[in-house]
Amino acid sequence: MTVNRLTLQLEEIKAAYAAQPNPTLEVRLERIGRIEKLVAANEERICKALEADFGVRNPIETRLAEFQMIYQACKHARKHLKEWMKPSLVDTPSFLGSSQAWTEMQSLGVVGIMSPWNYPVQLALVPAIAALAAGNRVWLKPSERSLRTSGYLASLIQEYFHPSEFCVTTGGVDVAESFAALPFDHLFFTGSENTGKKVMRAAANHLTPITLELGGKSPAMIDLSANLPDAAKSIIYGKLINGGQTCIAPDYVLIHQSQCAAFVAELQNAAREQFSNVEEFTSAIDSTQLARWQLLAKDAVERGAQVAPLLPLLPLQESIPNYFTPLALMNVPADALIMQEEIFGPILPIVIVEDITAAIHYVNSKPKPLALYWFGKDRNTMQRVLHETRSGGVTINDTLLHVAVEDLPFGGVGASGMGAYHGKAGFDTFSHRKSILQVRGFFGLSFLRGTQLARPPYGKGVKRLLRWLR
Repeated sequence: MTVNRLTLQLEEIKAAYAAQPNPTLEVRLERIGRIEKLVAANEERICKALEADFGVRNPIETRLAEFQMIYQACKHARKHLKEWMKPSLVDTPSFLGSSQAWTEMQSLGVVGIMSPWNYPVQLALVPAIAALAAGNRVWLKPSERSLRTSGYLASLIQEYFHPSEFCVTTGGVDVAESFAALPFDHLFFTGSENTGKKVMRAAANHLTPITLELGGKSPAMIDLSANLPDAAKSIIYGKLINGGQTCIAPDYVLIHQSQCAAFVAELQNAAREQFSNVEEFTSAIDSTQLARWQLLAKDAVERGAQVAPLLPLLPLQESIPNYFTPLALMNVPADALIMQEEIFGPILPIVIVEDITAAIHYVNSKPKPLALYWFGKDRNTMQRVLHETRSGGVTINDTLLHVAVEDLPFGGVGASGMGAYHGKAGFDTFSHRKSILQVRGFFGLSFLRGTQLARPPYGKGVKRLLRWLR
């Protein structure tokens, strides 16, 4: 029944798209402007919905990590969309005479977006902005784990958009599975690797093009030339913002033994400096997430890992919903669960390496991460890391910030995802670059136009043509 209902709904949206398959620049910008207005007019209510979902989620963190990314995407699209939409001339070979060739960017149709719970507003609306900029209709399936935020966002979208332009369907895993199996013109998924595999299998039945924004174990590499206090402050921020529930959070640290003790002390100093106020440290999204963190830490300790709390144990922590004391872990065995799975929480394993060659080998022995962070001053070492490792993106001497540059494509590689968005990369992802050739003869002479010289029966003229082309 759900499948039939969703299929009928998709057919209605596709019919609306078919009636206006090439929206003008003005129509696209007006739709993007409505997203901006939707957020701006409801910031406080959205913050409260997120707080209700997470238990603790500071409104400033929400404004930084969610709203600002949306406003930035809208502003960038407004500035550049006219240029992105222009046809692009390409060179033609000499044997085509006066022919002209160009590409045009065309919308795909109806784009399905499956968004996650960790940044449930930003990761729903930023890809939607790109899809609308490319001239598509959008259908969103937000996560059921951020139930209140997803429900409120759905009500806002219904208020600001006709359902044939941008609609939302909420629901649990069964709805998500049916949604992924629909014959969209493009399907965009952000979430875990395991769920991404299921989405990809479902999309394959219709050969639906797909973008997967996954995650993985993003390393932070500390060079001997690094400023340890600065590196610690950046890593703590990247690791603990949103309670560590960030796909590009530094997952583990690679460091030389001689720096380890001092670095752990700097991590503790930085954590206390930045997150000592419990109202500014985001809780686990739910008890399931909290139990997973507890399991990962317990498993590592039982296997011999040493624990260094990054914040003092709080006597009132039992009164804080789903609170978890952030930890650094040293001497974690390679077979511990925490070294096999993306952590997605406030636990930071520290791995000792002998030198930069060992650090690079360690990174390359794992699935390709979504992000990589390098800290140091030695440019030769930095170039080695950039050239010899593979990751979705890199920030040098800080964390997270490459995602904030709209002109940098954001996406993974290998196990961390496929495809990219943000800025023009998002416009390109949700567009078809149509190739067009207008055939003309040499000097306007029709007998030398196009394929005429190459047509059978094959005689001396074709042989001369082949010699000339060679």
